[in-house]
Amino acid sequence: MEYVRINRIEDPLFRQLHQLMSEVFPPEEVLEFALWKEPLEDPGIRVFVAVHNGKVVGTTEYRYYTDWNVAMTDFTIIGQEGLGIGRFLAQNRLKDLRRLAAKGGNELLGMFAEIYDPYRVEHFDFGGIKPMDPFVRREVLSHLGYKRLDFPYVHPSWKGDGEAVTGLDLCFMPGDEEMAKLDAGLAADFLTRYYAVLDGKPESWHSMVDKLRTMDTIDLLPL
Repeated sequence: MEYVRINRIEDPLFRQLHQLMSEVFPPEEVLEFALWKEPLEDPGIRVFVAVHNGKVVGTTEYRYYTDWNVAMTDFTIIGQEGLGIGRFLAQNRLKDLRRLAAKGGNELLGMFAEIYDPYRVEHFDFGGIKPMDPFVRREVLSHLGYKRLDFPYVHPSWKGDGEAVTGLDLCFMPGDEEMAKLDAGLAADFLTRYYAVLDGKPESWHSMVDKLRTMDTIDLLPL
């Protein structure tokens, strides 16, 4: 299996990637094909695919913020069972991020991720691939070391329609597994920058970020 970076929309592997994403995630979570041109060309956004026998069988997108020494996993997709794709992507992603942090003389502080909470929402429209089942994905993130940030989370729809998407948690995988709290200002700054690309954001999102700015720290709870 190969770990291949995609950085242009014309790459034939990107069409496979986008198709896989559209099969797995609900529509409000998928940026339309043409709008991927700039993100793919952004050096700060890292999109990699797992290629097996010439076919994209998995993918992950993430980014590293040098000034905060934190990362964000945008998504991880496993497109086929029985190939160890999840571990392959997670291990290669972590190696890449540790290398980026080391360039600045740092050890990675940690990594954010959003995760669906199937215990709160009964049904999610995923593509029928068992490793992508929300219960499985949540447990996998727990095994990787992610912890839930203790505040009510909402995010803007990637459709850009200003709608609020609920039923998710914002999580953080600390580099130091003993870390029990995260700086609330860091979370607020991260969310503000991360979603700056979306013009239309719901009022509930703005209220959430404003509330975070009144807090000192956020508890990291078991996932």
